[in-house]
Amino acid sequence: MATAAETFRICPTTGLKIHLSAQTLIKANAVAAVVFLLFGGLLGLSVALTRWPAVHILPANWFYLALTAHGFNVLLCWIIFFEVAILYFASAVLLNSRLAAPRAAWVAFALMVIGAVMTNVVVLQGDSSVMFTSYPPLRAQPGFYLGLILFAVGALTAVGCFFGTLVIAKEEKTYEGSVPLVTFGAITAAIIAVFTLASGAIILIPTFLWSVGLVSNIDPLMYKLVWWAMGHSSQQINVSAHVAVWYAIAAMTLGAKPISEKVSRTAFLLYILFLQLASAHHLLVEPGLSSEWKVFNTSYAMYLAVLGSMIHGMTVPGAVETAQRERGYTKGLFEWLRKAPWGNPAFAGFFLSLVLFGFLGGISGVVMGTEQINLLMHNTLYAPGHFHATVVAGTTLAFMAITYLVVPLIFQKEIMFPRMAQWQPYIFAIGIAGISVFMMGAGTLGVPRRHWDITFSDALLHYDYPPAAYLMLALNGLSAIAAALGGAMYIINVVASVSFGKSVKGAVRQAQPATPLPAAVVGQYGSVAHVRIPGTVVLVTVFLVSFVLYYFVNWKYLSEVWPMR
Repeated sequence: MATAAETFRICPTTGLKIHLSAQTLIKANAVAAVVFLLFGGLLGLSVALTRWPAVHILPANWFYLALTAHGFNVLLCWIIFFEVAILYFASAVLLNSRLAAPRAAWVAFALMVIGAVMTNVVVLQGDSSVMFTSYPPLRAQPGFYLGLILFAVGALTAVGCFFGTLVIAKEEKTYEGSVPLVTFGAITAAIIAVFTLASGAIILIPTFLWSVGLVSNIDPLMYKLVWWAMGHSSQQINVSAHVAVWYAIAAMTLGAKPISEKVSRTAFLLYILFLQLASAHHLLVEPGLSSEWKVFNTSYAMYLAVLGSMIHGMTVPGAVETAQRERGYTKGLFEWLRKAPWGNPAFAGFFLSLVLFGFLGGISGVVMGTEQINLLMHNTLYAPGHFHATVVAGTTLAFMAITYLVVPLIFQKEIMFPRMAQWQPYIFAIGIAGISVFMMGAGTLGVPRRHWDITFSDALLHYDYPPAAYLMLALNGLSAIAAALGGAMYIINVVASVSFGKSVKGAVRQAQPATPLPAAVVGQYGSVAHVRIPGTVVLVTVFLVSFVLYYFVNWKYLSEVWPMR
């Protein structure tokens, strides 16, 4: 039997006990995530350049193949592999516990890898370009659905290992009091993941049987209703996970504590109860669903989920401001922000993720979630513009940011190219912000969401979009190049650091070494003692004013669709 010394190691930076089996699984899932990010990112670049009429590099069949594979690899594979790594970190590492059922966790990893590779192989064969949504009557090859099912079963198994680890930590009393806030956020993500992945299995199993001829028909509306319980709810896993990452980075770089544990936990609870209902905004143009159902899901219920995000939108920067003011940055409203460690890629990536997710993803999400306004933009490029603001500017940038802490703490390697790491979050953020803004701009001008050639060069009937639409797609292409550059910088640095970086000896050097940072606060329960956040209040006010103005601008657009005569 292995001794305790052989099973655990003590992190010299945080003082946390790290179970070696959990550490290995975190590494495996994180590496797999980066591999799929690389593949999916290259496909995304090809899609963006094809949408740029002056470049238009892919023919129609390759465009839809690339679009299908891009959505699968970045929306499911990259993010869920990384989220599994986060779940193991938030349970075994932060709670000083051993990981439950490491063998089952490896089975989960194997199922996810096999499912991901199987689906990619089938898509690349060219007969399954049904796009990420795979709506019937479009029919992919059976291996497409089987791969998705295996991936979902593997992810569910990993979530089960996470919950088992929580039970072990509780029984063995490896922590005191309540679980830390980051772990609570991971629990929120895991609960939503059970609903999400189970929904995917529920609809994909009969669809697989349909693809092999054992089921005669799949009702398209039924498919959409259940599928979006997975398709959009997967983003709700992401939101819970990346908000937990925000709190973790704030704690690990600045020693920041939440303004109020109870308030932040309540916001996470609102996610569990209401966030999945936002899936309804994909179904607002469907005639088979009642107006009452649509109105309830896109107004009263969804507003409670939005309230959760708005709470985090104040408490996360508020925690940073409080920590900075305690460090002596008290001049004026924003010295705490000016003197923040912007040269630390973990902090820079986290704060850029927070701002972009709120201003671009959050505001556009509420606009799209309004039944009447949704009719204007649902099948336009506005929708993927919104997705990129949430999934990429929010989640992916946050995951990139925490990688710069995970590599030294878990892989025990120094970042090989620190100067590249400092620039990477900014370049990626600029690129992805441009993608989001310019796609939403093109969508506002009516550019369709899933057409490979907006010039309609092979159509009998010609249609011209406003000249600004072509400019938007050109700027979108340039932004995609910038985002791809930022993504390449991240992948090259991470791979080089993990493979060839110097081994970390002793505690990891923090952004501001002159002042010791209590990095272990990430694994503790507790709120900040004294709250003073005037700068955060101003920033939140700017956000709310922007929100209101943009919301009513879209009502103005709606009023012009059916003018009064």
